[in-house]
Amino acid sequence: MPVWLIVVIVIVVIIVLLVGWYITTYNSLINLRNRVKDQWAQVDVQLKRRADLIPNLVETVKGYAKHEKQTLEDVIKARNTFVSADTPQKEMEASGELTKCLSKLMMLSENYPELRANENFLSLQNDLKDCEDKISTMRQFYNDTVLKYNNKVETIPSNIVASMAHFEKETFFKIAEEEKNTPKVSFE
Repeated sequence: MPVWLIVVIVIVVIIVLLVGWYITTYNSLINLRNRVKDQWAQVDVQLKRRADLIPNLVETVKGYAKHEKQTLEDVIKARNTFVSADTPQKEMEASGELTKCLSKLMMLSENYPELRANENFLSLQNDLKDCEDKISTMRQFYNDTVLKYNNKVETIPSNIVASMAHFEKETFFKIAEEEKNTPKVSFE
């Protein structure tokens, strides 16, 4: 067999291997990016469910805590900001603010025994707690998926394909520093 034929065969094999590697890596990046989108959709469903519970909760609290107008207005404003958010990043930020306002609203019930005894309030409170638990779980799944995707986008050699195909890192769902502190509510 002539040397030039061996060289051609080796070059063809190398090209086939490189093309195969590129296709496999590209497909795995697509798969991970779609998982990130799917996980965000799961978080989004729970966030929207929580937003849908809020008007009923606020109306229930209004009847008992008429002079807590500012807290109720803050909750409604935070909900409206969340509902109007048009990107995952904005939804994440608005969700954090909404969580903070809801915590204050839930703390109001401590000063109103009649409210705590109201069946509608208790049902809404349980629904909201269930929703918050699901959001927490979905955030964890989302962040785990983003971690896998970002690792693939940034590590060698898949980062070469990611760069060529314009795959960008995704953002983790994290809470703001001020939300890590327990909210302070004063009734003075």
